[in-house]
This record gives sequence, C-alpha cells and structure tokens, in this order.
Amino acid sequence: METSNKLPKKRKWFIPLVFSLLLTTLVVFVSIFTSPHFSSSQLHRAHLKNPIPRFVESKLTISKISSDPVPRLAYLISGSTGDGKSLMRALKALYHPRNQYAVHLDLEAPAAERLELANFVKNEPIFKSVGNVRMVLRANLVTYRGPTMVTNTLHAAAILLKDGGDWDWFINLSASDYPLVTQDDLLHTLISIPRTLNFIEHTSDIGWKEYQRAKPVIIDPGLYSLRKSDVFWVSEKRSVPTAYKLFTGSAWMMLSRPFMEYCLWGWDNLPRVVLMYYGNFLSSPEGYFHTVICNADEFRNTTVNHDLHFISWDNPPKQHPHFLNLDDFQSMADSNAPFARKFGHDDPVLDKIDSDLLGCNADGYFPGSWFDSFGNSSTLSMQDITNTTDLRPGPGAERLTHLINGLLTAPDFETTHCV
Repeated sequence: METSNKLPKKRKWFIPLVFSLLLTTLVVFVSIFTSPHFSSSQLHRAHLKNPIPRFVESKLTISKISSDPVPRLAYLISGSTGDGKSLMRALKALYHPRNQYAVHLDLEAPAAERLELANFVKNEPIFKSVGNVRMVLRANLVTYRGPTMVTNTLHAAAILLKDGGDWDWFINLSASDYPLVTQDDLLHTLISIPRTLNFIEHTSDIGWKEYQRAKPVIIDPGLYSLRKSDVFWVSEKRSVPTAYKLFTGSAWMMLSRPFMEYCLWGWDNLPRVVLMYYGNFLSSPEGYFHTVICNADEFRNTTVNHDLHFISWDNPPKQHPHFLNLDDFQSMADSNAPFARKFGHDDPVLDKIDSDLLGCNADGYFPGSWFDSFGNSSTLSMQDITNTTDLRPGPGAERLTHLINGLLTAPDFETTHCV
C-alpha cells in the first residue's frame, strides 16, 4: 500500500521537471543563435568542407604597383672600414627627397667612423627635415666572397619596406660606386617604363663557376664571427642542384618592389631554399637574386639583362674591377649607364663627374627644383617640399633613355629572359 501511494507523488514532480528542462534547452538554443557574436556567416563557415587556411603565407600578396606618375627609388649604399667619407659623398650625389635611403658601414669599420656617419645622417639639415635617410645602426659583418653581402642586402631591403613608405625599385650600391646621371635624369627616364621590370645582368651559362663555385662548399665566418676573415673550404664537393637552375651575373642591380617583397616573404619557399644553398656558395651575390628570379614563374619574364653600371675589368678579369680614373671619363659618359664603379677615395675623376655630368653645387647636391624651395632652411619637411615631381632632366636623361630604349626594343628582348 505504501508503494502505490508514492507513485502518484513521483508523477506530480516528474512532469514539471521534464517541462523545465525542455524550456531551458529552448532558451539556451535561441540565445546562442540570436547572439550578436554568432552570425549566419559563422554558421556557414562551420559547415565548409574547406576551412580558411591556417597558414599566414596564404594571405600574403604582392603590393599593387604605384599609380604615382613619378617613381620613387630605394637605395642601399654600403661600405666598410675607411669608406665613410666616400659613402657620404655618394649619398649627397644620389640624394632626392622622393627617394628612400639606407646606409651601412659594416662591423669592420671602427666605431668612431660609424658614429661619424650616424651623426651625419642625423644632423644634415636636408636629411633631418625630410626624414628619408636612415642608417643601419646594428652593423653586419660583410665579406664579398661569402653570403653575408646577400644577407646585408636583404636586411636593408626589409628596413626600407618596413619604414620607407612607397617606392618602386631597390638599387644596391657600394661606397665605391658613383652616379653618372642626376636623380632627375634617372626618375624622368623611369617614368615611361613598366615598374615590374628588374634590371639584373644574368646568364645560365655558369661555365667555370660550376667547378670553382657551385660544387665546392665554403663557410663564411662573417655569419657567426665578430671579426672579418676569409672564407674557408670544406673538403667534400656537392652536386649541382636539380630542383632549380643556377644563374650567375653582376652583383649590382635594380630590382622591382614586387620582387623584393617576394625575396623577403618567400611565400612559396623558393627564396629561402635558394638562400640556404647560397649560404655555402663562393661569391653568392653574383648568383642568389639571379637564381631566384629566373626560377620563379611570376618574375622570370620581367628581367632586363643589364646591371646599369659602367665597370672596367682587367683582361683576363680578376676578382675585382680596376679603379676608374680620368682616363676612363669619356668611356663612362659614352656607356650611357647611370652608375659606375670602382672609384678610389676622392679620386679627381669624381670632381670631373660632379662638374661635367651632374652639375653638383658646392655642397655636393644636384640643385633641382626641390632644392630651390628648400634653400638654406632647416625647418622644412617633406610635406613642405611640394615640387618633388618637378624634374629637370638634362643630357644625362638623353643618354640613359638611349640605353634603356635600346635594351627594351632589342629584337630578342622577349625571348632572352633567363636563358
């Protein structure tokens, strides 16, 4: 009897309990799907067969080409011990407020020399006002025969991409380089050419370099040491790569911003793989960028086979070209190239270039329209200099236009990329 009396009591509380559970579930369900934090797009993504990629590289894209009618250039000017004065002189001759500049004295240069350059960059009135010149304060140790010149170039390009704003081409120079045309000449000439082009002297015919540079394995102490010393050799040899084709050429180039972004981001890993290979390659600056660009589908057809330099080599050629002097002046001018190398410190031929080709003023600057407005004021900023697109091209522009038009209209131009 007692059992039969308990059953009705259980039914009395069981039915309300089930009803309350159902009601609570319904309230929770409605609150979730009507919450401002849960949208229909989230629900849709939850049922996608192919979710959003988890790798950041899949979101990287090349920057859009600038629509600014006058291009902007980004320069790396680098040097070593004793090059400080030459670097400052070259920087003035190359200066234009539209451009961006990174200067670097490597770790071998005395601290006092590097400090002098840093103070020059910081206190020169034009640089201070416009703010487009920066020094690589954390100096790298650079040896031409090893990969450290490549890593230094990539370091400077990364700085210029991060802090340099918009620019269209990257140009690497040394303190022993010097311009043969004004920046107005150069910018004026570049207005009419595609900004995707890469001026890089290159060839796949590596010849003797296969046995003397590609197959040997070297170690560059500059990658881990605080003191510069020559590379040393590993006794074992290696085979030539089969995953990509090797190219070689000049270490001096003018590279487009899209290609420099590709080298730094490396979204398909080719630039990183090639960089690791060239880490043990003798004179890697003469092959790294050439091999990357000619093995990348996006860029192999953007090459112009010229380094935009006048360089005089000994016969037979040695490791470095011979120093230019007054006897080479006419040959330099006739080459139509915008740059030349290699110059000794304060060689008299530099004065002749200043007076006869550049028209530099007593301070070492080319007096363009922007300089007229700047005058002697140290309070103007880039925003105050409004006529940076008002260029004054001279005879140098005619020479350079002749060179570039000849390169781009050559009958075999479209068929000789990366051959």
